[in-house]
Amino acid sequence: MGLQIIKPNTTIDFIGIKKIAFILSALLILAGLGSLIIKGGPKYGIDFAGGMIVQVKIEKDTDVNMVKDALKGVELPGLVVQTFGLEGDHEYLIRTSSSNISSEEVRNRVNNAFQANLDGASYDIQRLEMVGPKVGADLRSKALEALFYAVLLIAVYISGRFEQRWTVAGFMAAALGAGVYGIGLLGLDMGWLIIAALAITVGLCWYLKLNYALGAVTALIHDVTITIGIFSILGKEFDLTIIAALLTIIGYSLNDTIIVFDRIRENSNARKNTNSFADVINLSVNQTLSRTIMTSLTTLMVVFCLFVLGGSVIHDFALALLIGIGVGTYSSIFVASPILLGFGPSDFAKQDEVEA
Repeated sequence: MGLQIIKPNTTIDFIGIKKIAFILSALLILAGLGSLIIKGGPKYGIDFAGGMIVQVKIEKDTDVNMVKDALKGVELPGLVVQTFGLEGDHEYLIRTSSSNISSEEVRNRVNNAFQANLDGASYDIQRLEMVGPKVGADLRSKALEALFYAVLLIAVYISGRFEQRWTVAGFMAAALGAGVYGIGLLGLDMGWLIIAALAITVGLCWYLKLNYALGAVTALIHDVTITIGIFSILGKEFDLTIIAALLTIIGYSLNDTIIVFDRIRENSNARKNTNSFADVINLSVNQTLSRTIMTSLTTLMVVFCLFVLGGSVIHDFALALLIGIGVGTYSSIFVASPILLGFGPSDFAKQDEVEA
């Protein structure tokens, strides 16, 4: 007999508590947006903001505060020191936002500071990398584009897969492309351009009555927004590894949503002892609940091990996945499905009309 966390034939009224779920989501989103506004946007890492990173290994046990004290006299703007690797490796990352001086000059300044202030401890500068501000801005733009096009392709796929409306989905993609091109002529920053494009995507899904796509896309935007907001509240940096984590979250959340939507479609066609579309959704979520919870728990266990044991290199990546997978599981049940109910058919006659 297999392990069962959720008993079969559960009858939880998920639709009945959708208002509480929406309030919770709204509070999390507003807290994150408030943090972003107060801090002037995300805290970009060197990948996006430009600057230099120096990796140093010190032979004896040295506290990170001692390294910071040793570098106090070094004239490098935005200097940040953090541990790197496993405990006992005595490796440190030194970050600076400056990209106006040569890498050799940075190396010399760090060398001089360590020789004067580390009490003769031997050390080795293992790596020194520089990212120019232009390269950082290009990377930031490409990362935002990757997030947007992932959401757009998902909207097209969901529309074709669940509503068999490939032509309408293609029209939506073309209209969105024209809209993005038109907004781009205004010379907006890439961040604002992507926000406007996502708003157009949601608006087109609503206008064209692509209700499954509307639920899925709204849930994805919900997951990414909350993850970014929590990272802002925690003061974490955004770099390419975090973008990779966000794309992973999008894929994972979509997988959960598709499982629920697939069961909703099956039960809608079968009309299994239900009198309304809300009953169909509740039945479908309950039927997939055990699978959803088990899949999420096993994934979270692995990601938690990465978070605890993976070292500082992937610490923030694992943290983003922990937040995103948890929020993504929640949104598949409490966001995507209620939105499908709100904008989808209220009775089976309308459901048949949509499927036709």
